[in-house]
Amino acid sequence: MTTVVQRPFKVLGIQQIAIGGLDKHKLQQLWVEMLGLEITGTFKSERENVDEDICVMGKGPFKVEVDLMQPLDPDKKPAVHATPLNHVGLWIDDLPAAVGWLSAQGVRFAPGGIRKGAAGFDICFLHPKSNDEFPISGEGVLIELVQAPVEVVNAFVAMGA
Repeated sequence: MTTVVQRPFKVLGIQQIAIGGLDKHKLQQLWVEMLGLEITGTFKSERENVDEDICVMGKGPFKVEVDLMQPLDPDKKPAVHATPLNHVGLWIDDLPAAVGWLSAQGVRFAPGGIRKGAAGFDICFLHPKSNDEFPISGEGVLIELVQAPVEVVNAFVAMGA
């Protein structure tokens, strides 16, 4: 077992799950029509090769996004549909501190750094594969770190998280 120094950040909870397919309308049949999630926004990005609907479940600071994603071009990368559970997003109380500390511990990040995500929050991604320089990764899972807004941080602190 390795000894880990004190983290300068806290993972508060699940911010989102992202589900990919070739046709987001088929995903809507289950998540919106059958399960009753509400579509609250859309996002398209050529750079990220994605056309997504942003759905939500729950309320207030504890709501969780379910992003239904299809590729703009199924032959281009990133292939948001190639892994049906595309990624998991985690609320982070201090994203810059998390990125700095995790990088120093050998965690590999995907290219792009901290940037605005589809829902308007600052985000970055942990790479699903490690390499020699950064031996710690998502081990096949893409993980999004999402800067939690003040009201979400306060709500989690109030419940003892």
